[in-house]
Amino acid sequence: MSTPTRTGHAPIGELEMYFEIHGDEDAGGTPLLLLHGGLFDIDLQFGALLPGLSAGRTVIAADFQGHGRTNDIDRPLSIPELTGDVVALLAHLGIGEVDVFGFSVGGAVALTLAIRHPELIRRAVVSSAAFTPDGMRPENTEAVGAMTVDMIEGTPMADSYRAKSPHPERLQGLLDRLGALDAGPAWSDEDIAGYAAPTLYTVGDCDAVRLEHAVRFLRLRGGDVNGDFVGVPATQLAVLPGTTHFGGIARTVLVQDAVTTFLDA
Repeated sequence: MSTPTRTGHAPIGELEMYFEIHGDEDAGGTPLLLLHGGLFDIDLQFGALLPGLSAGRTVIAADFQGHGRTNDIDRPLSIPELTGDVVALLAHLGIGEVDVFGFSVGGAVALTLAIRHPELIRRAVVSSAAFTPDGMRPENTEAVGAMTVDMIEGTPMADSYRAKSPHPERLQGLLDRLGALDAGPAWSDEDIAGYAAPTLYTVGDCDAVRLEHAVRFLRLRGGDVNGDFVGVPATQLAVLPGTTHFGGIARTVLVQDAVTTFLDA
């Protein structure tokens, strides 16, 4: 585990958005922003990766609305709103440009930042996030919508929520919000092809995101070519073996190598 050099809460309207900064804040270069998935938090999603990711760079990590140490407010969870929270957090910290690494819900926010706020994003790592609804396996949506506290009792997600949340009694409320998550508009082929930030798209080989959807993303971004003849494209794809959605970045050595190599290219 990595020990943060600074922690705090950014006031964003009624939201008190928790953030941590890891690594050397004077390291120079572009900071890396980490955005976790639904029902996870900074520690659960990125704890094992943070020591390696923060070596030689500044890393900023945040807990989304109702997750980790960030309070919940009277507002549905939606990708557009969560994206707005992140934009406000960066403004609060006085940071003008970042690399971003987002998983699942965080991956959808990372992609939205790259498309809607290109001035903020140098490079993006989008993990286990679909850019159109048909990119997700249908059973995933049904399962998330039916989740109850009893189903996750005794798991690290339930234990971490109760240990960190400002209102530990609201776990079922978070599950209900995730089940009704507004993913925002589906991105068009032109949206995906047209944004500027080089992107590493990662997916598990038995993920909730379809593999053909990941390949479609790569092709829209100019990938799936013979790199020996035309060069390695700026957007790349990593398929992680033996990897499910919930375990999407648990292969720490594989993920760290793929992410840091891409960010440092």
